Amino acid sequence: MMQEKNNKFWLKVATVGLIAGLIGGGIVLGAGNLISGIRDRIALRAPAGSNKAGGTSVSSNKANLNNESTKAYKSVKDSVVSVINQQKSQTGNNIYSIFGGGNYGNSNSGKLQTASEGSGVIYKKNGGSAYIVTNNHVVSGSNALKVILSNGKEVSASIVGTDSTTDLAVLKISSTNVSSVASFGNSNDIAAGQDVLAIGSPMGSEYANTVTKGIISAKKRTITAKSGAAATSVIQTDAAINSGNSGGPLINMAGQVIGINSMKLASDTNGSNVEGMGFSIPSNEVVRVINQLVKNGKITRPSLGIGSIDLSSVSKDQQSSILKLPSSVSKGVVVMTVTDGGAAKNAGLKKYDVITKIGNKSVSDVSSLRTALYKYKVGESANVTYYRNGKAHTVKMKLTESSSSNSSSNDSDSDQQSNQGQSQQSPDDDQDDTNDGF
Repeated sequence: MMQEKNNKFWLKVATVGLIAGLIGGGIVLGAGNLISGIRDRIALRAPAGSNKAGGTSVSSNKANLNNESTKAYKSVKDSVVSVINQQKSQTGNNIYSIFGGGNYGNSNSGKLQTASEGSGVIYKKNGGSAYIVTNNHVVSGSNALKVILSNGKEVSASIVGTDSTTDLAVLKISSTNVSSVASFGNSNDIAAGQDVLAIGSPMGSEYANTVTKGIISAKKRTITAKSGAAATSVIQTDAAINSGNSGGPLINMAGQVIGINSMKLASDTNGSNVEGMGFSIPSNEVVRVINQLVKNGKITRPSLGIGSIDLSSVSKDQQSSILKLPSSVSKGVVVMTVTDGGAAKNAGLKKYDVITKIGNKSVSDVSSLRTALYKYKVGESANVTYYRNGKAHTVKMKLTESSSSNSSSNDSDSDQQSNQGQSQQSPDDDQDDTNDGF
């Protein structure tokens, strides 16, 4: 009995001790948390006192301010200009004309206004004149041209010659205020991944001499800027090229011009602006064209003297019944008209003949026909393969000069061809949408 009472006593003692320990530990822990919280609040409190001491300073700039890019830019920037296209303002007496619906009832006020702005680069001084290369679309439709030099001085410019096929133009200004000219590098000696700079006036002369850096994305990218135009080999770059950059130079890190930027090529090719995808006309092509423009005022290109449509625009039934083509022939150009005195007429070609090859180059459509044709010079002879009544023939043609003084690929031709492939045409109709002038 006594032993049982002792056990109960010690059990109570142990229980009381455990409870007391837990209570004591909780008090200590709570006190510790309270102290810790007070300490944190004190540490995070904004310090009192004066803010007048400051103490922050600017260290010397350790970046190289005269690196390869800045050297290249400095060597070219003074030869880059802004080109201002001025046109006569229109006045009208009806709502339709006020909102740009047409020229009905309009008359020229005679006052010149800025219609658009682009870029250009001075590449030559000769006596009292300096020559600028820019894009054809920058100066197209102008009644007067102004050029803003890199020093901000504004001078008048005249057109030496233009070429819409390559989208190039040459302007002439007084050399009085020209202190620097750019030089051309060989556009065949470039490589994808190579660093390049684009210089120009994006969004207008307010941002003149803007420089952007990128790489060459593709050395030779073949594009057709407009349906029916000759395919063009261009430089693709990811250097930012925006509206107003057109006509400005693309340069390498030695400060040589390796291309002339064209926003028009990008917009015509893609239908909309694509980030990181710009195009430049290679310098070798630029030099070839501008030398002819300065010498002759125009580009002379060979002509077949035909009007044509793509074979793909003709229904399969009519390819068989009217053109009498074998089923193996699915691509080519259908002759719709033949010009008297032209190369095709002299060689005996007729309406409904289907051209499939020029020299050793296959012809699949109007674009490829022009591309193959423009490899020749006026007066040279070319072997032309065509089908008539189901049989293939090859004839040698002596190429004559195109009737167009500037280009064989004018805007009206291109617009007319833009719907091809969307609807079938009939070769037995006398249609106005044949592709003439080559």
